[in-house]
Amino acid sequence: MQSDSPGEHLLDGITVLNLGSVGPAARAARTLADYGARVVQVAPIARKSGLQTKPVYHTYAAGRDFARMRIDLKSLAGRDVLLRMTESADVLIESFRPGTVDRLGLGWDVVHARNPRLIYCSTTGYGQDGPASTWAGHDLNYLAMSGFLACSEPRSDGGPPIPGATVADSAGGGMHAVTSILAALVHRGTTGTGTRLDVSAAEGALALMALSIDQYLAEGEIADSRSVLLTGRYAFYDLYETSDEKWLSVAAIEAKFFENLCDGLELSQYRHDQYDETKQDEIRAAFQRVFKSRSRDEWTAALAANDTCVAPVLEIPELVDDSHWRARGIFMEAEKEGRGVFRQVAPILAGSVRTHPRHRVAADDKTDTADVLAGAGYAGADLEKLFEDGIIE
Repeated sequence: MQSDSPGEHLLDGITVLNLGSVGPAARAARTLADYGARVVQVAPIARKSGLQTKPVYHTYAAGRDFARMRIDLKSLAGRDVLLRMTESADVLIESFRPGTVDRLGLGWDVVHARNPRLIYCSTTGYGQDGPASTWAGHDLNYLAMSGFLACSEPRSDGGPPIPGATVADSAGGGMHAVTSILAALVHRGTTGTGTRLDVSAAEGALALMALSIDQYLAEGEIADSRSVLLTGRYAFYDLYETSDEKWLSVAAIEAKFFENLCDGLELSQYRHDQYDETKQDEIRAAFQRVFKSRSRDEWTAALAANDTCVAPVLEIPELVDDSHWRARGIFMEAEKEGRGVFRQVAPILAGSVRTHPRHRVAADDKTDTADVLAGAGYAGADLEKLFEDGIIE
């Protein structure tokens, strides 16, 4: 278990209205909830739910610590409900196409007039303006536009690979949104004023590529696969197959780590040839030959703890039972009727509270609409009429 986990949630008292069901908005809402924010997940009413992607029950931590409600935002009454909710909220996250919230009467100007302290975060693929702003897209498209794919190891047909994680949605979009929202909360703390945030997942992915892009802009060197240090130009930064057909990652960039690696592989003759361009093929071939002589776990035991920058390439069924991740408290339990008990990734980012009781996943048709709106001042006949008219569910 992480030793420095705080005893209380860092975002306790912050209320977030999230209008996005998947992608960067959902990832941002997930992280903010993990830090203790009260997240209200706002979805369309059931008869219009086909207009919004519905995530599988276990995604985004299965709605852990979310309050759920449904509103018909295309109706004037539904719009007024949401606007009233914004008056007591701290953050609103939306992921509609640029211009949609303005057409709904829920844009920044309207919301800011109702609550000048509210932080308004719009998450899109390419941003609120520019030639690509209206393009439809998903994670792979954003990684393509950011240079990420072109710098990755090509597949067998020479084309860019499909990454094993949704890097643009998660880091480029979700973490981008969280960082921006937290900065805006700090700004509000000193000025009392909310901020409009234009979060582009593609721009966030591009920011992740800054080392390679800046290298090209400054020196004209293109960081495609195998051309620079961090894309595998040298033998000490690569992946190697072992005798059991598993893989090891090697990233011995510093000289002392490379020397330790060479000694551990009994290839000490290469200790001083780390950056020798004429010997890279020879060193890589030697590494390949030696690594193939033992299993992945044998090499991990022999090298990882000895300052060699070696780590095993774990598959998902392996990592969920890995001793290090267990010791760090990475997983927790959840339970859903009809599905039983299952594990999921716990709140694990620095500063979040990792100890967490078993999460009981709400039934698909359950909402917290009445409780949420009671907190916004709705009661009695007014609340009943909204339900009767199908404005809320």
